[in-house]
Amino acid sequence: MINYRVDDLDALVAKLRAAGVPVDEKQMQDENGRFAWVTDPEGHRIELWEPAPGH
Repeated sequence: MINYRVDDLDALVAKLRAAGVPVDEKQMQDENGRFAWVTDPEGHRIELWEPAPGH
């Protein structure tokens, strides 16, 4: 799985959904930050990570 570090997870997820990209409804948050997952056109999962402050 590829992991991309992003600055604003909510804004990026909204843009991706508006563009028709499949975004997993499940999101996760832990001490490292917030995570969301999308699927590319070939079926590969991509993790989006907004780091917690200080990371």
